[in-house]
Amino acid sequence: MKTNARAQAKPKCSKRLYHPTVLPSLISTTSPEFISKKEAMDDLIEELDAKTAKARLGGGATAQQRMRSRGKLLPKERLALLLDPHTPFLELSSLAAEDVYSDYIPGAGLITGIGRVSGRECMVIVNDATVKGGSCYPLTDKKQLRTQEIAREHGLPCVYIVESGGAALPHQGNVFPYREQFGRIFYNMVRAYVPALADENVIVQNQGRIFLAGPPLVKAATGEEIDDDGLTDALARDDNEAIIRVRGIIGDLVQAGYRGVLPEEKVEGSVYSAEQLHGIVETDVRQPFDMRDVISRVVDGSRFREFKKDYGSSIVTGFAQIHGYPVGIIGNNGVLFSPSALKAKQFILLCSQRQIPLLFLVKVAGYMLGSKAEKGGIAKDGAKMVRAVACADVPKLTVIVGGSFGAGNYGMAGRANAKIGVMGSGQLLQVMTSHQSSALYSTAKLWDNGIIKPTDTRDVIGLGLAMASRRPSSGNQSKTGRSTTWDGNGMGFGVFRM
Repeated sequence: MKTNARAQAKPKCSKRLYHPTVLPSLISTTSPEFISKKEAMDDLIEELDAKTAKARLGGGATAQQRMRSRGKLLPKERLALLLDPHTPFLELSSLAAEDVYSDYIPGAGLITGIGRVSGRECMVIVNDATVKGGSCYPLTDKKQLRTQEIAREHGLPCVYIVESGGAALPHQGNVFPYREQFGRIFYNMVRAYVPALADENVIVQNQGRIFLAGPPLVKAATGEEIDDDGLTDALARDDNEAIIRVRGIIGDLVQAGYRGVLPEEKVEGSVYSAEQLHGIVETDVRQPFDMRDVISRVVDGSRFREFKKDYGSSIVTGFAQIHGYPVGIIGNNGVLFSPSALKAKQFILLCSQRQIPLLFLVKVAGYMLGSKAEKGGIAKDGAKMVRAVACADVPKLTVIVGGSFGAGNYGMAGRANAKIGVMGSGQLLQVMTSHQSSALYSTAKLWDNGIIKPTDTRDVIGLGLAMASRRPSSGNQSKTGRSTTWDGNGMGFGVFRM
């Protein structure tokens, strides 16, 4: 029996095979509009780079030289020695306290972020003693509390590199008294994982000190003269040896904390260049753009299975993968109407039922106003969306790529960069300065976890989803032991359709 060799031959494909979920792109990178947007975004990125570079210098050359003269490594050098070589470090809130105090307090006097130590992801908190001797300002406390919160949520060990002068005395009235201030740091350390409250601590000989009160204060208070010896688990000769010992401690944690889950399949990049985001995203928050053009440059293979595309068109919802991790995406394409809110609510419930993390790409002016919208139930439908966001028992990541105003900010789990406020920019100018809704202002006040470049969006979200994968999973059970969605045991409820 003869076979047809030609019929059996497999066709050769030099191009990527078409997939029905690949988002098309009609962006022209040579159009005047694209070039104008790109130039405006490039200017903003240049400003961001300059401010970030200045903040990373800490307290300046004089303070750095003072540390070196005492045989100490600089904070950035300690961090670099601690982290595994050639691994990513996701720095958090690098511009905290920018232009907030009369003194320049870069990074609020702390370097914080998620990095890999001895093969394990850790939350790292480094006091920058070049900034006012490592003194704690109100925003220093707030920044450290936020890092502890992230570490607790994702089972990350905390590594503290401590050189702190304690509370900045002129600001002590705003450091100690409230629940979310200085004392809360110790409370969190007792609950989870400085020094005296840590599981293990290493101190540098003739440099490190641990006091409830130092020799001068003890003498002033009691008349007793004491030496400056401190208590510790391990004594190191210098900074280098101390960091090596800390890396050994992390290596010995074995099964403590949570473990990450690697993607099951080979990770595929997006079809379109991330550089094109500079010409897509508007620096003027009042100008529209299609959020699908952002999604297609962030998700794997630019593939996006859209949910209810033709209903509630002012919001985009759908399923995708980023760096191999599944994610449900909700993005704004205009003002939120009742159909948009109901669509988002149903999609959020689906993701919660399936335990899929949610990514909010935010450019929202708020929910629709006016008598017609009110009679149509916008208050009720908007509340359903806000409640769904609050109750969904899945990780939520928010990237604000435009403005985030009004109640829409809450409906979109509002937290991150760009512009943020409780009312639209038109009304805003009548009651306060636009400076107070800028990205730099919000990040300085720690309303977010930092400003990112558009080209870094995919990688930052990928790292966020990798951290989210560390959450302990027990089917559809929530952390309270009760299911928020139907799982067959009669404890939950199904997805409510519209």
